[in-house]
Amino acid sequence: MLRSTLADRLFTTCAKVRVMNSRVLPAVLGVLLLSLQGQLWLGRGSISNVSSLRTELRDQQLLNVQAIQTNARLEAEILDLQEGIHMVEYRARAELGMLKPNEIFVQIAK
Repeated sequence: MLRSTLADRLFTTCAKVRVMNSRVLPAVLGVLLLSLQGQLWLGRGSISNVSSLRTELRDQQLLNVQAIQTNARLEAEILDLQEGIHMVEYRARAELGMLKPNEIFVQIAK
């Protein structure tokens, strides 16, 4: 009698554990799934966050292209001004005979 009572209790306990496990595992998996979905929709790497970051990246790339074009234009203007100054100085010396301060002009006639 004692043996059958222990066996019945053991069987009942195992049955309760099985029922408990069959209810706990899906609940744990459900909570895990909800947590992962929350991260996907609301977290740091969420879909909306990634979308807004892509938009910011595209805007920044456009600004970078504009800055590169502006820099190239300014660099060309600087080079033109530098060459222009040299050209003006050359013409002033050759055609007008102009001199810099403290400069001596020597002309050799043949």
